[in-house]
Amino acid sequence: MISGIQRLPEKSEAVLCPTKAARRMIMKNRENDKVYKLVLTALMAALCYVAFTFLKIPIPTPGGDTTALHIGNAFCVLAALLLGGGYGGVAGSLGMTIADLLDPVYITSAPKTFILKLCIGLIAGFVAHKIAHITEDHDSRYIMKWSLIASVAGLGFNVVMDPIVGYFYKNYILGVESSAAKIMATWAAGATLVNAIVGTIVVVVVYMAVRPVLKKAGLFMKIK
Repeated sequence: MISGIQRLPEKSEAVLCPTKAARRMIMKNRENDKVYKLVLTALMAALCYVAFTFLKIPIPTPGGDTTALHIGNAFCVLAALLLGGGYGGVAGSLGMTIADLLDPVYITSAPKTFILKLCIGLIAGFVAHKIAHITEDHDSRYIMKWSLIASVAGLGFNVVMDPIVGYFYKNYILGVESSAAKIMATWAAGATLVNAIVGTIVVVVVYMAVRPVLKKAGLFMKIK
């Protein structure tokens, strides 16, 4: 018998060890990404809440309701551009719905708000990430163009659907008379259009400013 010869590790052990280490690293990175997304989702929800609660201009309507000029919807879209449609939509819908629930004037609109703001995020996120892939390496003109298109898609949806959904919601769910519900919907349509125009500008300006800062800090997420 020959002594002094070390037993070499079996092939399966040599291959398996680095594979296990790589898997652990991948799982850890995924967990870190998920935590970061959840933190950023909570932050964007808070910004939506603040933008609507403290930066709105209430407008009483002839039907006895109140609409408002605000930039809360802009942060719904911004969340979708930064986080993707799913997380961004949830951030916008939660932030804006909580704002409604804590305001006696808007509390009855909370269910409608949750659905519409979620849709804004999903639509803007779909355009930005599934069609344009704006988190990939593109020049600034491309990013600006598609952030604008995504904003118009999400906020344009809201311009059309908010008064329509609002009319049926008030008329059939809240029991408001049809004539009064129509007046409220008309005023809401005007305010929503103004909000969409201002919001689109805010989204593009803020996103174009924040994107390079996040990339430089190593906090920019690529959405697939």
